[in-house]
Amino acid sequence: MRVQMLGLCRFSYVGLRGYQVEHDTYDQRRALLYDPDRLARRWTWFTEVTLPAWREQNDPDFTLVIMTGPDLPDPWLSQLRDLVQQVPQFRLELVPPMERHLAACHAAIAPHVDPEAEVIGHFRHDDDDAVAVDYIKTARKDFQRVKGLWRRAGKLALDHSRGLMMRLDAGGLELTPRICHNMGVALTVFLRPDLPETALHYDHSKIGQWMPGVSVPGPLMFIRSIHRDSDSGAMGPGHPFQMQPEALDQQLWRRFRLRRNRLETVLRD
Repeated sequence: MRVQMLGLCRFSYVGLRGYQVEHDTYDQRRALLYDPDRLARRWTWFTEVTLPAWREQNDPDFTLVIMTGPDLPDPWLSQLRDLVQQVPQFRLELVPPMERHLAACHAAIAPHVDPEAEVIGHFRHDDDDAVAVDYIKTARKDFQRVKGLWRRAGKLALDHSRGLMMRLDAGGLELTPRICHNMGVALTVFLRPDLPETALHYDHSKIGQWMPGVSVPGPLMFIRSIHRDSDSGAMGPGHPFQMQPEALDQQLWRRFRLRRNRLETVLRD
């Protein structure tokens, strides 16, 4: 069974709806998203937190579509163009501002659906979060174990729920180990290829309304960042678990290719 792993990452896309912070006009949204200081911070988190593990996925058979607007200012648009030349799995889609955010997301994803795939493993990824280096391989393997559920419903949510909440503020960097169900990050939505939908078409906090779901509570599979520019600054519901500081720092590198001292340096700067 051919399973395509296909993700969408929005980088300061100027569209109405689709975010917890709402605006009435494109100009209001653009003024917030294209503020030069904010864009510089977003690029820092994108390159320092998000990209390391995507560059080192141990299953390279995936596509990550980076969605932004055609008027994204330089140097960030040029840097995104350079990035997709460097990473074979990345694609850049420049989508004009659209009021219907889900239609915009579908416009970005649709050109990259593999017509030979029998199943599409859709995932969303925020530009300041991280997944583990084996996310693609593990999601593909775990789907094979539960694909009978997908066959019955034509839809299936596979939730890798063990991760780290990373709070970044003036006080420094704080990591909280936490099991969070259907956070969005490291949540794969398996759909038939003929469905005109993406992972963002389903509110991840209510995804059980539309499809069966399987939760896999280990190993560490995601980092969710919380900082001044987060669309939502809340940690959300979940269950904490304990990790020793030394083990936590080791797992940062092994699972996400991140170093605490590097992140703390970036935060100070």
